[in-house]
Amino acid sequence: MRGWGWHAITLWTLLVYGFMFLPVGVVVLLSFNASQFGSFPMTGLSGRWFVELWNNDAIMRAFRTSLILGLLTAVISTTLGVLASLALVRYRVPGRNLISTLLIAPILVPEVVLAVALLLFLNFLGLPKSFPLLLAGHVIFTLPFVVLVVQARLVSIKRDVEEAALSLGASPVQTFFEVTLPLMMPAVAAGALFAFTISFDDITGTLFWKPGGVETVPTQIFSMLRNSISPEINALGTVMIVFTVGLPLLGAAVARRLAQRGGG
Repeated sequence: MRGWGWHAITLWTLLVYGFMFLPVGVVVLLSFNASQFGSFPMTGLSGRWFVELWNNDAIMRAFRTSLILGLLTAVISTTLGVLASLALVRYRVPGRNLISTLLIAPILVPEVVLAVALLLFLNFLGLPKSFPLLLAGHVIFTLPFVVLVVQARLVSIKRDVEEAALSLGASPVQTFFEVTLPLMMPAVAAGALFAFTISFDDITGTLFWKPGGVETVPTQIFSMLRNSISPEINALGTVMIVFTVGLPLLGAAVARRLAQRGGG
């Protein structure tokens, strides 16, 4: 009976995962469909829709915007996250628990509520929508993920290693760059990839914060779906899947390699 129970649980798990990821597999499969109509059976395999995607100026412009926005978000969120984690873990900051709660609060608040709140705050200040404000919204939303990842790594780094470097004549800045940062690097890389992936994939906050005429890849897909279902959407969805799945896997491999090197 125990063996049958585990087989039933395994089967049920496979069915749940199949139900979740089968639509994603269908999108990837239809992106290589030679026919203009996304239907089965497929008439043949072709990469023409990726070529059409490359030649679509609106989509490429949205893709460049998402890349720039994601990279800037990753840089700013990672920098602020590392500094905040150092201050909260290594120093006795007054109100440390309150500051930590405020930093991770955007995770606890539904994104649509956060998006509306920031939009209302901007309207109260009389500030128009702009790319810097869109970037600020993405940083607010991704910063907690970086803080949590870096803090978890920093807590595991023994203070004795840094004190040994200081006792041997290294300055605090040298100790950070030569000792602390290399030990933190797996978490820093993971946090940066988290921030980039979340920013690149975000649509709820972006719809509220983006200025007119600025489109990211998710908002461009949403705009295209309102008009018609084009085969280019399947190709664009495949590219998004590669980015949002491939980057975390690459980041995990890099973090593991850095951890092994640091341990060695």
